[in-house]
Amino acid sequence: MSSTSLHVRWLGGVAYREALALQEAMFRHGTQQHLLLLEHPHVFTYGPRTDLAANLKVSPAQVGAELVAVKRGGDVTYHGPGQLVGYPIVNVPNSLGASDHVALIQRLVVDSLHELGVADVGALPEYPGVWVGVSGPDPRKICAIGVRLAHGRTMHGFALNVNPDMRYLREYIVPCGIAHKPVTSLAEEGVEVSMAAVVDIIARRAAQLWARGEIER
Repeated sequence: MSSTSLHVRWLGGVAYREALALQEAMFRHGTQQHLLLLEHPHVFTYGPRTDLAANLKVSPAQVGAELVAVKRGGDVTYHGPGQLVGYPIVNVPNSLGASDHVALIQRLVVDSLHELGVADVGALPEYPGVWVGVSGPDPRKICAIGVRLAHGRTMHGFALNVNPDMRYLREYIVPCGIAHKPVTSLAEEGVEVSMAAVVDIIARRAAQLWARGEIER
């Protein structure tokens, strides 16, 4: 395998803790460029600054979900079937900062959504993630982003709503702690597309960003 290629792996459905252990091993001990793409069983994750009392509305066990603390930015986030989760484990100079890495992930998702025919999609200056309807009065979040950058290497990443059960994002949590902004999915925006097709687009565009188009799948 070329050390300059982006090594993309579709892992299918993986429990969050198992994927986290894999990420941490690759983050701490690896040197190659990787993108892990997968779906999780129902899980709520939260970072160190999360206000769980305000933003977690249910007992996770009552809705068949796990609750896992993680070392990343952002508030409480949901992952589950029908949502494409991407973990870029790549080399990034610390001098660039996590915000530049987040901006690159935003660009990856925005460009992929444009290819899928989603119009008026982009970032909001005051909120992380990727949003639909950014030029109108009612922007809707379609992708959450939360990363960790240390020692010139990244982990965690993005969660793109393809066609998940939206109750977990609307009724059970305040997603990312943003109560006054709605969430959406590709399906709700009228884009009927398979998970495999979204994976193909994300993988190709990620290789262009992180490996000059060189990809190993």
